[in-house]
Amino acid sequence: MTPRRLFTALALFLSGCAGAPQSYPSLAKRPIESAPMAQVAPPAPSVPADAALSAEITRHVAQADKGAAAFDAAYARADRAVGAAKGAGVSSDVWVAAQVAISALESARNDSVSALASLDTLYVQRSNAVADGKAAGGLEDIDAARSAALALVDQQNDRIDAMKGRLPQP
Repeated sequence: MTPRRLFTALALFLSGCAGAPQSYPSLAKRPIESAPMAQVAPPAPSVPADAALSAEITRHVAQADKGAAAFDAAYARADRAVGAAKGAGVSSDVWVAAQVAISALESARNDSVSALASLDTLYVQRSNAVADGKAAGGLEDIDAARSAALALVDQQNDRIDAMKGRLPQP
């Protein structure tokens, strides 16, 4: 860079610092900050689900538990197959058997995934019904069941991913 350009750039840079004095906002408390806080009403107590909704939630929870039991049974078989294929080459018979066992494991958790999807749909439908004034309450019950099913499916996903990570990849 030539000295002339350097001097010009430096002059322009420093000219930005030498402007007219500005008045910055005060950091003193403003009147609104000194006013007493308004009391916020506590949230309305949650309305429990009606009998029909509770029965539907229970049915979906049972379906998720059924899927978890099937997953756990299939997991033991898949774990043995993956263990046998640990040092095997890609596309060998034991590697293919392990991939089939993992596919069976993913299929075994179908009930858990289906129950989660049903609880998601039920939550959206109930939220719309509550917003439209056609129903009252039950959202907390659905959300609790949905959270439990989601945790179950996430745990299954983690176990499947860990198992796939133990196999050589093509």
